[in-house]
Amino acid sequence: MSVLLLNASYEPLRVISWQRAICLQLADRADLIEHVEDKSLRTSGGTEFPFPAVVRLREMVVVPFRRGTAPITRRALTYRDQGVCQKVGCDKRGATMDHLLPRSRGGQHDWHNVVLMCAEHNNAKGARTLDELGWKLKAKPIAPKFDGLYLDRTQIPAKWRPWLGRHYDQEQRHAS
Repeated sequence: MSVLLLNASYEPLRVISWQRAICLQLADRADLIEHVEDKSLRTSGGTEFPFPAVVRLREMVVVPFRRGTAPITRRALTYRDQGVCQKVGCDKRGATMDHLLPRSRGGQHDWHNVVLMCAEHNNAKGARTLDELGWKLKAKPIAPKFDGLYLDRTQIPAKWRPWLGRHYDQEQRHAS
């Protein structure tokens, strides 16, 4: 199970493992804010800990890239493109990063030129553009705002929702 990590200001930072959450608490670096009802952790010595759902750091941490756009990483791209190939008509898992205007033809490595594609479509596209192939995208590529939370909105635990606020309510991007 995962645990929501909050900054000292109660701003959501990221999702961590329950093991990491326990370590932060034992090191007096974080406080338990929410726990899972009817679930606890027991040590071999008999000490019992509530199972964490949300923990808050005791000291503020500065988050790089908080303002502006996220760095282009496979994880961020998978989040933005919802993990699927962006070619219209394909529902396969997006396994590769594809440059819409290939880098060999002057394309930049930026959010407006990179999408997820399945290996089959990426190989078929090669160094050509979508127009040359007559392909369309499911959605216009955008530069997402960075919030550090790459969450599957359908699987957010109820205990996290009060702490996510605007992060939870963000609208999904729409095709242009």
